[in-house]
Amino acid sequence: MSSQTLNNSLLKTPILHILRAAGFHSARPAALDTLVDLTSRYLALLVSSTAAHALTNHNDFTPTVLDVRMAMQDVGALRPQLSMMEEQRTDIEDMRGLQVFLDWLQGDGNAELRRIAGLAKEDGDVVDVEVGTEREDFLTALKKKHSKTGEESRFQGTVLGIGAEEKPLRIEGGDEESIVAWEAAYRAQSRSPMSNSSRKSSSAPLSSMGSPLSDIGDS
Repeated sequence: MSSQTLNNSLLKTPILHILRAAGFHSARPAALDTLVDLTSRYLALLVSSTAAHALTNHNDFTPTVLDVRMAMQDVGALRPQLSMMEEQRTDIEDMRGLQVFLDWLQGDGNAELRRIAGLAKEDGDVVDVEVGTEREDFLTALKKKHSKTGEESRFQGTVLGIGAEEKPLRIEGGDEESIVAWEAAYRAQSRSPMSNSSRKSSSAPLSSMGSPLSDIGDS
């Protein structure tokens, strides 16, 4: 399975949850694939724009909140709002687009989405401002539900879990114990004078033999 196919398969679950929260009870496969493709393209554009702003602003690819905000302005997620250059020219920090986005995100229209994602506060929950604990998202809860031995053991080495530890590949029947050691020994042997002289001596008898074509020409 290619990375593009895997990413699209993983993206189908959030898209289905969004459709369910919006009131849809079914969707045709072609329509679902179209929504997944549009969402993946939009996210790829947002991520690439964030990386470009991070490299321009502080010469590395570790994004900050400012880089994400500028990328969201580029893709049209914050409207209406002045650009960064217009804010610097007018000396006014325009927060209209950001406030509209926060109101939409935290509004009643997305209450069902927040509940499905595990981000909505349930009745009876006590919010501790000192601790600031994070709630589990639906993907983490789903992985724990389908893993009886623990999330780390089942999904280790996959895109959904932690990376697997790299172990050296041992070679049986030789002096070298790894591919790296064998490659280093092979390169050292190929650069040695003895190996070059042996190759020349092996090709000498072939060059000393007369060519049948030259004998035909002489006759």
